[in-house]
Amino acid sequence: MEEKKRNGLHTVEESDMEEYREKLRTHRRKIIKRTAVVLVACLAVITGVGLFLALRHYEAYDVRFSVARSDTEATIFEEFCGNILKYSNDGAFYTDTSNELIWNQTYEMSSPQIDICGDYLAIYDKKGTRIYILTPEGLQGSIETTMPIMQVCVAEQGVVAVLMQNEGAGHLALYDRSGENLASGAIYGEKGGYPIAIALSHDAIKLAVSMLDINDAGIKSTIAFYNYSSVGQNEIDNCVGVSTFEDMVIPEMEFTADESMIAFGDTKLIFFEGGQRPQVAEEIPLEKQAQSIFYNEKYIGVVTSNEGEKVTRHIMVYNTRGRLLLEQDIDMEYESIEFLSSNEICIRSRTVCDIYTLGGIYKFHYEFPEELYKVIPGVSGLNYTFVLSDATEKVRLK
Repeated sequence: MEEKKRNGLHTVEESDMEEYREKLRTHRRKIIKRTAVVLVACLAVITGVGLFLALRHYEAYDVRFSVARSDTEATIFEEFCGNILKYSNDGAFYTDTSNELIWNQTYEMSSPQIDICGDYLAIYDKKGTRIYILTPEGLQGSIETTMPIMQVCVAEQGVVAVLMQNEGAGHLALYDRSGENLASGAIYGEKGGYPIAIALSHDAIKLAVSMLDINDAGIKSTIAFYNYSSVGQNEIDNCVGVSTFEDMVIPEMEFTADESMIAFGDTKLIFFEGGQRPQVAEEIPLEKQAQSIFYNEKYIGVVTSNEGEKVTRHIMVYNTRGRLLLEQDIDMEYESIEFLSSNEICIRSRTVCDIYTLGGIYKFHYEFPEELYKVIPGVSGLNYTFVLSDATEKVRLK
């Protein structure tokens, strides 16, 4: 490199400086290229490991923590806000997954039932008159009704809707979380229709009532929608819409997380949309008799018989818009099928558990030496809590 001495300082020609800059740019490009190659390789490894774990089938697990437990045979177990709810005729216990007591609520009920929405839980006595409203912190309020309870629905801020019956007539009441009455009245269907089910939206603004009408011409079901916001204030009894379905019984309905609603008829699934004034958006006929229907806030599952080379069962999973997401054949004689809080499908018999992902991956199978009551997902895809007949185990699949 040719240098000139100017005023006692060394200088560099412009051409030599450009050559230097080009070498620097080339060096930088090499560094960037090497870094990109390393990053791509790391991403490929991470993706490969992720796919391997996602597609892998497990038939064993390690017990990370186990605690002995004793409960009566009549105890029912449910997951509530990531912990374990145990309830029976004489009370409810709420524990963490290590079986540490958080709260307990005593009562006497002939037929205890529950409904859960967000952080609120309603425990009620079907055909009785008592309701308890609870959160993970404990009791928020209680209600004593004047008529036998048919069904209770709770919203995410603790408001409850109660369907009651008295001398062949249906009555409906709304209460806040402390048990104060907000509204009440008799429910009448067209030509003597009788209410058999209700559904309450998460925000407690929309209420649906399913009514059954049996006459000489056959049967029909009517769903009436009530709106307790400004939308329904100018309507008679706040009723903003009615839909009628011939030759069908609708014994169950549910509002979803996006405030759509699904009606579970004996011959079809009916999907409603439309915000404050729900309208029928999709009807899916059940070509075969449904053996089980299970759902959560995002998905609906239907199990039908499937006659092939051997008798199996066929699972169909839909989203809240009625789009078919999964079809899966199973041959397990099950007692319970449900969506876990991880949105995986858990199929249980007394001592056998199968878990499928929504992608149709057969993730887990195990035959337990004792009765399995409940499966609760952990913070990762491999961690679970198994509630067994005499112990609660925190495990990791392997």
